[in-house]
Amino acid sequence: MTESAPERTMALGGGGGVPSADAPPGEVRIGLYRDGRRQRETRSLAEAGEAAHTGSGLMAWVSMSAPNREQLLDAAHHFDLPRLALEDAIVAHQRPKVETYGDVLFVVLRPARYDQDRELVEVGEVHVFGSHDFVITIRHTEQVDFGAVRSRLEAEPGMLAHGTPAVVYGVLDQVVDAYAPAIAGLRDDIDEVENEVFAGDRDASRRTYRLARQAIRLQRAIDPLDELLDHLMAPLERPERAGPHPMPRPDPEHRTELYHYLRDVADHARATREHADSFRQLLENITEVHSALISQAQNEAMKKISSWGGILVVPTLISSVFGMNISPQPGFHWVFSWPLVLSLMFLSALLLYVLFRRNGWL
Repeated sequence: MTESAPERTMALGGGGGVPSADAPPGEVRIGLYRDGRRQRETRSLAEAGEAAHTGSGLMAWVSMSAPNREQLLDAAHHFDLPRLALEDAIVAHQRPKVETYGDVLFVVLRPARYDQDRELVEVGEVHVFGSHDFVITIRHTEQVDFGAVRSRLEAEPGMLAHGTPAVVYGVLDQVVDAYAPAIAGLRDDIDEVENEVFAGDRDASRRTYRLARQAIRLQRAIDPLDELLDHLMAPLERPERAGPHPMPRPDPEHRTELYHYLRDVADHARATREHADSFRQLLENITEVHSALISQAQNEAMKKISSWGGILVVPTLISSVFGMNISPQPGFHWVFSWPLVLSLMFLSALLLYVLFRRNGWL
């Protein structure tokens, strides 16, 4: 019997938390397929596990939505899931990855959506266990609809006839496609904050920092997909070098078809990653521009303060000479001395004002 490990959490983003031990049971849907066509459905994990392990030619597809601990342990018991992978499925927030445990493949995906009202990237979690005769898909998020994946694959029996690789492809395709709205929403907000920066909005720096945090969160969910997809495509691209692998080995024609499907997902994932990377760089540039604009504004203010200080210092110097507590010198009692001093003070101030104005300091 598989036992759970002590709880450990590696927080990778909001949303999609794995349920606690006392969480209510989630929805479970089980279908049995032969040659890509659904033969029947069952509510019993025991029946599905028996069908998968008896060599009847049936593939069991167990779809679990927000399962609790007991449901996951029950699935592990009937399908002999590896203990370490089950621990990750029960208690850990994992980065996207693919791991092989004997004849079982374990895939972790991090779907994401963007809440524009709160300017928050919500990251969920999807797990896939796959072997020759069964596939178990587990979602701890509302961002991926396994029902839509099932309907799409059932409408293409030729694709679903590939078995576990087809289901893994369907889940991957939907997760990667779901990044597109998140990318679009985040891009719109980045465009807005860029305009706010050039408009001189004082709160633009805080918003820029918040969006940078969300861009990093999205980037963490997307970046590992390249390595994950390369691992899945390797046995299809070079089957002679693949070695033991839990995924069924299709014939050359179907292997090429599966490879092209996964290659298409990889291209979309790469484009999505490039967008996420560009967001981070763009936000860093916006931050630098904002700092430069603030420095420029401060320099302009210092120029004005210095200019007015220079204008006032000359009249102040002249008046201080005439205001010293010393015996009056010859010329102080001249009838034109007072008007001349006042004129000199005014003309010096006017000359400095015109000079600073011409140089763009005022």
